[in-house]
Amino acid sequence: MNPSEASDTDHHWLVKAIELAKQCPSSSTAFSVGAIIVDQHGREIASGYSRDTDVHVHAEESALSRADPLSLCHATLYSSLEPCSTRKSRPTSCTDLILRAGIPRVVIAWREPSLFVADCQGVELLQAHGVEVTELSDLADMARSVGMPESS
Repeated sequence: MNPSEASDTDHHWLVKAIELAKQCPSSSTAFSVGAIIVDQHGREIASGYSRDTDVHVHAEESALSRADPLSLCHATLYSSLEPCSTRKSRPTSCTDLILRAGIPRVVIAWREPSLFVADCQGVELLQAHGVEVTELSDLADMARSVGMPESS
């Protein structure tokens, strides 16, 4: 789905996820990401941001840890950055966590650049497993301005 087909609801929740990323403790070695999980009725189930509980936690991982697993089968996960497909700090990627949770839809603002992980495959892996992925590239600049690592 391209940005012109996305709903006002998608824009609303993704902007909220980008705003949430502003709460991330700064880092020179990781992106600042916000994630919000919303049920099929448009209610927030859970949210999280990078490094909110420990220095290695990712936003999607944090939000998923706060959600009732039974509420996820019709949910949408909004993330300011493409979910990771590999990790250095944990054995399970955010893409795998999303697939295990059974979330059928993910909305992102931008794809992960190869700054820390070359060739992120989060979108492709989610789609290959039947997850609908919507990229709202019109919000990419906003997400990048919040999410880029701090210079050393």
